[in-house]
Amino acid sequence: MRTPRNDQLGDTDRAKGRGQHAPERRCVVTGDVAPAERLVRLALGPDGVIAPDVLAKAPGRGAWIGVDRATLEAAQAKGKLKGGLARALHEGAFVIPDDLGARIDAQLERATLSRLGLEARAGTLLTGSERIEEAARRGQVRLLLHARDAGEDGRRKLAQAWRVGEDEEGSGREGTVLPVDRSTLSMALGRENAVHLALVDARAADRVLAHLSRWQFFTGWFRDAANRGPDTDSRTAGNGAASTDSAVSDA
Repeated sequence: MRTPRNDQLGDTDRAKGRGQHAPERRCVVTGDVAPAERLVRLALGPDGVIAPDVLAKAPGRGAWIGVDRATLEAAQAKGKLKGGLARALHEGAFVIPDDLGARIDAQLERATLSRLGLEARAGTLLTGSERIEEAARRGQVRLLLHARDAGEDGRRKLAQAWRVGEDEEGSGREGTVLPVDRSTLSMALGRENAVHLALVDARAADRVLAHLSRWQFFTGWFRDAANRGPDTDSRTAGNGAASTDSAVSDA
């Protein structure tokens, strides 16, 4: 008999009344319920080892977490995570890797970079300061991202162009500095010297944010605030601590 996934609950309307539905899951650490797209699934492997399954595609039994890395590791150290997993999986014979937090972080990073690569190949992502500045001044940029080692002057210049294009001068809207350097971004995108990135399609920005917000929340670098252009989905990660909605316009 096929074992159902942990705590499958009813569907709820997504934000902004778009008429879509998203399944909800329960965090085994806090007991809080949230849309599955904001949580991270942990899968029980055939070898009895708990492994992250951030794309929620692994077969078999699993459970969900909606906490950041520090909270997860504290719960793991105190045995709270093991107890929650045992109840969710109806089994106690499993192993939790000591570096589970690091493994989740790595998978979330990989999923985000992979999504950016797909958008680059689809033509919805721009690189290069001049191209981004031109698109920004035309009001075409929906999400602005920078490599960790991007120069401050370049970031400031593009942010200013973005504000001008959105008629929001003085708003303080800026782009997000990702916790990866230009070489990592360049490899993910298959492009040379990818320092600044801009999503120019609203749905593409939503797709990136679906991964980015979870990564931000889990690692704690959401304090750098992913500021976005209009028409992107209103998302928060985890239990809503991420600040990705702080600069969304009402347009």
